[in-house]
Amino acid sequence: MACCLLQITGLIFGGVGMVGTLAATAMPQWRVSAYVDGNIVVFETIWEGLWMDCISQLGLRLQCKFYDSVLALPPPLEAFRALMCVAVGLAIAAFLLAITGVKYSQCGERGARATSIFILAAGAAFLLTGTLVLIPVSWTGAGIVRDFYDPAVPAPLKRELGAALYLGWASGALLLAAGAMYCHVWCR
Repeated sequence: MACCLLQITGLIFGGVGMVGTLAATAMPQWRVSAYVDGNIVVFETIWEGLWMDCISQLGLRLQCKFYDSVLALPPPLEAFRALMCVAVGLAIAAFLLAITGVKYSQCGERGARATSIFILAAGAAFLLTGTLVLIPVSWTGAGIVRDFYDPAVPAPLKRELGAALYLGWASGALLLAAGAMYCHVWCR
């Protein structure tokens, strides 16, 4: 019974992590304009994401523009895009493996029939996906914090952590938890 509960919990964590990974990849709020030096009157809010930049003027009008050229992007942004796209694909594959593993493992039975190779594959895929999500999210977060406290960076260029980073961290943690649960179920 505990085995079934772990499988279902892992499936829920993996599903939520998969959706969060997809959302974090698509969201433009990776880097958000920072308000430094006590400037209260702000006319524009700038969002920078993996795929586009957006400018909100007085909260009334939002303009977004996709990046013009893939070749003109900085290499880290290209790598982050690739890692997040691979993570989305792997999260979907891991979720499908987890569904198949839950379907074919016989809850309550012991022995070789009770443990499915799909459970192990789903666990490993969820662990790898969580790691792939955490790399670009954490790297971007570290760069934002470093630039924010760097006195050489002008105040208008300073950015804060955006909502997509927090969503990415939460999704990565859920994917790692789902992977650990499935690997634990397979080991038992």
